[in-house]
Amino acid sequence: MIPDSATCIEVIGEPASKANSRRIVMFGKRPAIIKSQKARDYVKAFEKQVSKLPNLLEGDLAVHITIYYGSLRPDLDESVILDCMQGLIYKNDRQVKEKHIFHGLDRENPRSLIYIWQTG
Repeated sequence: MIPDSATCIEVIGEPASKANSRRIVMFGKRPAIIKSQKARDYVKAFEKQVSKLPNLLEGDLAVHITIYYGSLRPDLDESVILDCMQGLIYKNDRQVKEKHIFHGLDRENPRSLIYIWQTG
């Protein structure tokens, strides 16, 4: 059950799966792993849509996230969303101790509906 005190965030766009969002590139002779273009675009969109809380949430946290994908193909993966909230909503994503993650389908309006609250 989502408490009334939960912070609610809606983010338009489809997050990239973290497992599929890295690629290897060469910087001269040195290989490096970077985020895919889709992941970088999602991070930018997230940062434009979500304002930093004046006081970041502290302590142990719980999240309830429904990710509405544009198709049934993507794997359910909230990790990029949790990474994006770091520094905007809470200090570190290690604070998230409880997760309720759901896969939704909305071909017209892919988005994520996020509720986050302190558990202790």
